Amino acid sequence: MLESIRADLLQWFANHARDLPWRRTRDPYAIMVAEVMLQQTQVDRVIPKYHAFLAAFPTVETLAAAPTAEVIRLWAGLGYNRRAVNLQRAAQAIVAHHGGRVPDSIAALRSLPGIGPYTAGAIACFAFEQDVAFLDTNIRRVVRRLCVGPDQLVAPTDSELLAHAEALIPPGQGWTWNQAIMELGALICTATGPACWRCPLRQHCRAYAAAVAADEVLATTVAAPALKRVAEPRSNEPFIGSRRWYRGRVIATLRALPTGTALPLSELGRQVRPDFSPNHEPWLQQLVSDLARDGLLVITEQGVRLPE
Repeated sequence: MLESIRADLLQWFANHARDLPWRRTRDPYAIMVAEVMLQQTQVDRVIPKYHAFLAAFPTVETLAAAPTAEVIRLWAGLGYNRRAVNLQRAAQAIVAHHGGRVPDSIAALRSLPGIGPYTAGAIACFAFEQDVAFLDTNIRRVVRRLCVGPDQLVAPTDSELLAHAEALIPPGQGWTWNQAIMELGALICTATGPACWRCPLRQHCRAYAAAVAADEVLATTVAAPALKRVAEPRSNEPFIGSRRWYRGRVIATLRALPTGTALPLSELGRQVRPDFSPNHEPWLQQLVSDLARDGLLVITEQGVRLPE
């Protein structure tokens, strides 16, 4: 069964893989940039930003030496601006401690600022072609449904899912396998409305088998409505007006200023929210303090500005 799973998915990927720019390179720095950008951001939004970022900072050394304000400006449109600062800090650590070469070991990659288990595994696999198991949203979903069962079941731990993911990797084909299983999650085994009828792994999938057993209609329609009704947990917090939304507005406002220009807090408050009043000052001070702590802005006597 394992060999059949591997053969079926790899054949599907060979026929249906998208032509994505980071799949055409093994440059560890370019892979690191792509993987950080792709965290919680759609591929279509990342592609133009990826090209522009590498054009501005073509090497790890140029990123490490760049003004942080420019790094943040180029990140506009990707969201989660802290990722830009952490990416530059990782580049600086690579220059300072690894001679400007992105390390190839998981442990060394994990020691870099902002590089977690998934990103470290992805760099090791996609840049250095190591047979490494790791979990992003898509891989986690596919492995859970394939090896454990329907989403309604009690969620397995990440260590359990990692064990399944590792067992699935064909020896010597970690790069292709991990790209393929991510692609399946992005295009077929989606969070809502999975296209089970055209999934190359449905005959091996425990979630699909459970859906068929629970609903005889699936035996003839092969549409998997039981899976379609299940969505992954989502935050109930609305984005517009949320703390993260206001953080983004602050950075967007500072991006529009000339380099080195500081904006008084009162003026920043009025630009960030039209109803700003003295009652909002403690809220704004806490907001900019948190952004300063994350390295996204600098607080001066004149006001706040992007880092230089």
